[in-house]
Amino acid sequence: MSRRNTAKKRVIIPDPIYDSKLISMLIVRLLRHGKKVVAQKIIYEALEVIQDKTSENPLLTLEKAIRNATPLVEVKARRVGGSTYQVPIEVRAYRGTNLALRWITRFANERSGKNMAIKLANEIIDASNESGNSIRKREETHRMAEANKAFAHYRY
Repeated sequence: MSRRNTAKKRVIIPDPIYDSKLISMLIVRLLRHGKKVVAQKIIYEALEVIQDKTSENPLLTLEKAIRNATPLVEVKARRVGGSTYQVPIEVRAYRGTNLALRWITRFANERSGKNMAIKLANEIIDASNESGNSIRKREETHRMAEANKAFAHYRY
């Protein structure tokens, strides 16, 4: 049993323009050196690009992208008797959303191009269309869990 305090879950305040908690979570994932206004500009610009490219509601596209990129299971390392096993564990909803947001921002950042807003918009559009690197990462995570299903009885 850990002696440390458990982290308190913070209340997420919705973003000012779209009044969405999802966008404010994405803003936090995109933050660099505490520059929140810069992160907000990038995201709002990306949402405008999505609006122009798909001619759909960008908030719905973002929600669909996150739903598509959210993993259902993941593997956690567990030491049993000197050897380490990758144990598949179901992902809770909040953690799944966090993982999806993290993957989308990471792979958007790794894309080629100059403008982060355009890279983020393209990654979100790809994820909503069931393609892109974040979807590939989710599939890879599911494959890992499937391959290590034999160790599921070592759950915590």
